[in-house]
Amino acid sequence: MNAYSTLKGVHDIFPPDVFIWNKIERTAKDLFYIFGYDEIKIPIIESTEIFTRSIGQSTDIVGKEMYTFTDKGGRGITLRPEGTASVARCYVENALYRCTPPQKYYYIGPMFRYERPQKGRLRQFYQIGAECFASSTPETDAEMLFMINEFFNKLQVPELRLEINSIGCKVCRPEYNAALTMFFSQASLCGDCKTRLVKNPLRILDCKVDRCVELRKGAPVITDFLCEPCKTHHEGLRELLKGRGIAFHDNPLIVRGLDYYTRTTFEVTTEHLGAQKAVAAGGRYDNLVEEFGGPATPAIGFAIGMERLAELMRLFDPYPNSPFFYFAALGEQASAIALSLAIRLMDKNISSICADWQIPLKGHMKRANKLNAKYVIMLGADEIQKGKATWKQMSNAAQGEIDVNNVGEFIALSEQWLTRQGSND
Repeated sequence: MNAYSTLKGVHDIFPPDVFIWNKIERTAKDLFYIFGYDEIKIPIIESTEIFTRSIGQSTDIVGKEMYTFTDKGGRGITLRPEGTASVARCYVENALYRCTPPQKYYYIGPMFRYERPQKGRLRQFYQIGAECFASSTPETDAEMLFMINEFFNKLQVPELRLEINSIGCKVCRPEYNAALTMFFSQASLCGDCKTRLVKNPLRILDCKVDRCVELRKGAPVITDFLCEPCKTHHEGLRELLKGRGIAFHDNPLIVRGLDYYTRTTFEVTTEHLGAQKAVAAGGRYDNLVEEFGGPATPAIGFAIGMERLAELMRLFDPYPNSPFFYFAALGEQASAIALSLAIRLMDKNISSICADWQIPLKGHMKRANKLNAKYVIMLGADEIQKGKATWKQMSNAAQGEIDVNNVGEFIALSEQWLTRQGSND
């Protein structure tokens, strides 16, 4: 590896990808505000115990993936592998439970896990997450899932699948764990699942090893073991989603990889990213605040993987910041006129590019095509003399003339294009 290369498992984000990332973040901030969520900024480094206590010693994150070191003061320090534990720690430490409930927060930032880099998995990755504290009702769960649905709709991400489950609570889960232990007791599990069988058999259902995936066929289903309160909660959520017209699928294998989850768990998945299907995931964690020393506080949250979402959006919209007008000026005088027009259009929030006048027309057309410009405006000596420029719509090769002294005609041309696009949608 070159000494000046990025470390394995991390990457730079630059155009055009950064335009997609900015769109995702803007959409999240605007929508979460409407739903009453305030932004919270949490530290990148935390005491290691924050994660070992909340996530669970038997999880892959704690056992294999955390970036943990001892600082000069002899303290165990960890780069945060996820956001929920840190937000819960902040909630307790700063007594945010004294605020009027429910308390709703969201965060955006990098997380760190030492795992084999591959498509959809990096050692430094970014998440958008949201957490809602002090509300235990299925209505709160449904509202969060509705917000997630709205988020993806605003980003126009198609073909997503919402999968939900309930993993019960402290009352009913022990009986289910006992049933799983009996079911898998004679199975030829992978090494990790042999440990899980003793420490947390529920997590065997989350194993990705082919052998264990095959072995869990016919395993007991958690929804058959739910206590009445958990069953009522889950059925209430299902009815609320149906009432809102939100499509969902029951998936009893969604148990999530973290020990703090209770009751509702969910994932939003896609078939367009290969093996890494989950784009968003989350659930309830009604005991976590109390484990951190706070009062008994029900809570629910989720996280969205930015890299996976950006990759998905790129498949359907590879040119997120394409210019509306590309000015192909031929000659120095034409370039000055084109620059003046471009600036006036940008003042009207219409994206425009004025390219180097020394480029030949064929080169201009190639560049405009690569940038996915909506229109090329061709401006040379003949056009200047007539006071007209030639426009070409790149999507269908339609052409016409436009008055170079009338910015309103350019605006009208862009509005016509948007109208046509709207009718096509």
